[in-house]
Amino acid sequence: MKNFINLKDIPASDLRKILNDAKKRKFKRRNLNTLEVDKDKPLNGRLIIQMYEKESSRTRLSFFVSINQLGAASITVKSNELHLGKGGESLADTARILSTYGDGFLLRTDSDKKIEDFSKSLKIPIINLLSPSSHPCQVLSDIFTVEEIKKKPVTKLNICWIGDCNNVLNSLIAASVKFKFKLSIGCPKSYKPPKFVMEWVKKNNRKIYIFSDPKKAVKNADVVFSDKVVSLNDKGDKIKKNRDFKNFKVSKSLMSLAHPKSIFLHCLPRGNEVSEDVFSGKQSRVWQQAQNRVHVQKSILLYSFGKLR
Repeated sequence: MKNFINLKDIPASDLRKILNDAKKRKFKRRNLNTLEVDKDKPLNGRLIIQMYEKESSRTRLSFFVSINQLGAASITVKSNELHLGKGGESLADTARILSTYGDGFLLRTDSDKKIEDFSKSLKIPIINLLSPSSHPCQVLSDIFTVEEIKKKPVTKLNICWIGDCNNVLNSLIAASVKFKFKLSIGCPKSYKPPKFVMEWVKKNNRKIYIFSDPKKAVKNADVVFSDKVVSLNDKGDKIKKNRDFKNFKVSKSLMSLAHPKSIFLHCLPRGNEVSEDVFSGKQSRVWQQAQNRVHVQKSILLYSFGKLR
């Protein structure tokens, strides 16, 4: 049993095993329909419990498909539907019940502490579907997409992020350390990655390049990432934040400064941080990016169950 909570805590060799398994499984499914089960049925008879405390489209739908393709069943609950919410049951007792009925627990939450507390009390593996500081499933899937399109290890590529320093970027930073690729960040000076993140990077003998000028950040990039500047749960001054990021919109002119064969990726949903001609243009691979979530998450599940070959 292995938890999948934060990329920084997972050995690089294990992350590579997940990517390799995902590549094989995607190839083997090329002639199968969406809910046809993989021939080896690796999680046959298992029950995966998913709990969502935040809105979700891609994560919820893709994990439903992932779980079914592995031969397992899933049930999705909300915390306010359990005694954990208004019923007053302790988190530890809830974890014991989840471990009694389920074989794995997937949590999307607005509390990093809650994931930590669950991991201490559960007797089954937990997978982080998103937390305030991390979005590991999204980013590992994105690495898969990058390598699939570029047909080379991400280690040999220049990756650029234009936008807010959020949980997705935290995981991308962790990935840059694990896979040893160059990462350049373009963001306003007051929106730099938190100090604890940068200290971890330095501790691991890596360097992240941060620019307050998006043109410098994107120069010669092989891949340009962006994300919604203002999220649904953003508690700050949204008008001010949009104003601060006014000059960080990923446009055709900005993409022209990247490598001629560069691609654009976005985890969605989108806002006004990317122009329509870039999002819908030839460099955009956002739909392939979204589709690959299914394949990588299957291999993440198998990793957590100790079933990777």
